[in-house]
Amino acid sequence: MICAPLLMVGEVACDLLLPYFMSFIVNFGILGMDMNGANASGLLARLIIFAGGAEISRLQLIVMLGLLMLAITLVGGFFGVFCSYVTQKAAQGFGHDLRCAAYEKVMSLSIEQTDAFTTGSLVTRLTNDITVVVDFMQQLLRSFVRPPMFMFGGMVMLFSLHVEFGMIVLTIIPTVALFIYIVLKKALPLFKEAQKRLDTINLIVQENTGGARVIKAYVREDYEYDRFTQADSRYKKVNLDVFNLMARLPPVMQFMMNFGVLLVIFIGCRAIGLGKAMTTGAIMAAVTYTTQAVRSLIMATNLLQSVTRAQVSAARINAVLETQPVVRDPEEKNGKIETNEKSGQTASPLSPEAGDYALSFDHVSFAYPQATGKLVLKDITFRVRRGETFAIIGSTGAGKSSLVSLIPRFYDASEGNVYVDGKNVRDYRQKDLRSKLGFVMQKSELFSASIKENIVFSKEDASDEEIVQAAKAAQADEFISAKEDGYNTFIAERGNSLSGGQKQRLSIARALVRRPEILILDDATSALDLATEEKFHAALKKDYGGTTVIMVAQRIASVKSADRIAVIENDGTCSFCAPHDELLRISETYREIYDSQIKTGALIEQPQTGGV
Repeated sequence: MICAPLLMVGEVACDLLLPYFMSFIVNFGILGMDMNGANASGLLARLIIFAGGAEISRLQLIVMLGLLMLAITLVGGFFGVFCSYVTQKAAQGFGHDLRCAAYEKVMSLSIEQTDAFTTGSLVTRLTNDITVVVDFMQQLLRSFVRPPMFMFGGMVMLFSLHVEFGMIVLTIIPTVALFIYIVLKKALPLFKEAQKRLDTINLIVQENTGGARVIKAYVREDYEYDRFTQADSRYKKVNLDVFNLMARLPPVMQFMMNFGVLLVIFIGCRAIGLGKAMTTGAIMAAVTYTTQAVRSLIMATNLLQSVTRAQVSAARINAVLETQPVVRDPEEKNGKIETNEKSGQTASPLSPEAGDYALSFDHVSFAYPQATGKLVLKDITFRVRRGETFAIIGSTGAGKSSLVSLIPRFYDASEGNVYVDGKNVRDYRQKDLRSKLGFVMQKSELFSASIKENIVFSKEDASDEEIVQAAKAAQADEFISAKEDGYNTFIAERGNSLSGGQKQRLSIARALVRRPEILILDDATSALDLATEEKFHAALKKDYGGTTVIMVAQRIASVKSADRIAVIENDGTCSFCAPHDELLRISETYREIYDSQIKTGALIEQPQTGGV
């Protein structure tokens, strides 16, 4: 970034010298004026006489200055090419660093913050916005020096040729600059609006590509096409407004440049007619310098236009880079860990008996940040022993998934505290906390890679034996082995080449391969039949007996064999936590769920053959 402007100084200096030498060729080589006369430049004339002698011919003068101009052009070309190289190297390096920093920041943000930005907006900021800033950086490194040098260097040369030539440019430049300022001031809000509408387009494309099957299933292609075209039309309209506004600049600039050239020619011809010290070569040089000075304004206008767009994009990127994660690791000062929560709430002291449990919820209440304070969970308290299978059940929307999302600190509790192994989750580093957990979510997220790569995603150094053991426990080994490439079978994007049950089983295997202390199954067996699910629980108890299992489910058949079951009421409270048989006796909500599933056939009583 330092080298590029310095090299540009050399290139522009060479360009500024060429018209000056051309004026000498015209005056003394073509027109044959006396080099010792009043119109000659003392320094350059002495250099020419020194190099070619006092009796140098006009042809020799033309050849000498022509070769000198060629040499200056080659030197300027070297500066220009090398400047382009270092400019690209600096701009692309800057872009790489910026993308990596922005991506790292996005990965560190809490879930509520990524939800607030929206996925489409984050994609736009990490791609289009950074590209705009990088393009501006590239243009800046080349144009930061070139327009000012041409402008001020040209004015100096014009004043040296004739004062009135300099006054022409000195009058034109402020007039054009004022017009540029007015246009760009109107363009700034349009650039902001264009980026927002591009966010909307990206969001629609992402939703439609991810939900293509749903769209086709309900024959909504035309509706989604209309939705996209409407968003794109709004984006097109804003861009047209911007370009219509910016299109006013080139003709105005061209007019002012040509007007300046006409004034130079008029003043020069008038001076010659009045017998003043003016030469044809000086007029030609003045025309070139005037053109260079005004064109430098055109280059500056393009730069300012890029500044306007880059200003909008930079603000959007900075909004990501400057965002501090709401869920943060505790700070360590003087050997002591200090909690660092968004609310500033300090962790309450742990009751003595809580250290004997793998998981403890202590009067926990929770509200989503976007929900304007409405509590999803209210005053939840329970303890889970090590190695226990603990189930959570409740009606749809009761807050079961919200409850388990507090364990890995996807969100922080609004009130109360969550403990893992007797330690407040806020006092863990997130990496250390989540290394204790295996989380299988409602929606199975698989990556476009091989089955093996998807399973070892949670533990990169897992051995083949561990992979196979985890797949067998998850009841996935049978369908994996039936594939031609086995564990090396490539999975399509989002696991679209697999069935729902296969995706769930691979997600379970991915969680098991790391042998977590606590395994969280958030409705993770909903796509499995009861027989397969029972085999999974039997394998889980046999091969992973020391693992504490937290299981969220909709079906009572899935949870009835758990050691204890917590019932989440519709108001977000947890009134009962007991084994299946006892809940049938004491919990009306649990009994209603049980009865409804018997009537619909969702609950099938089966003999317990090794289930948990």
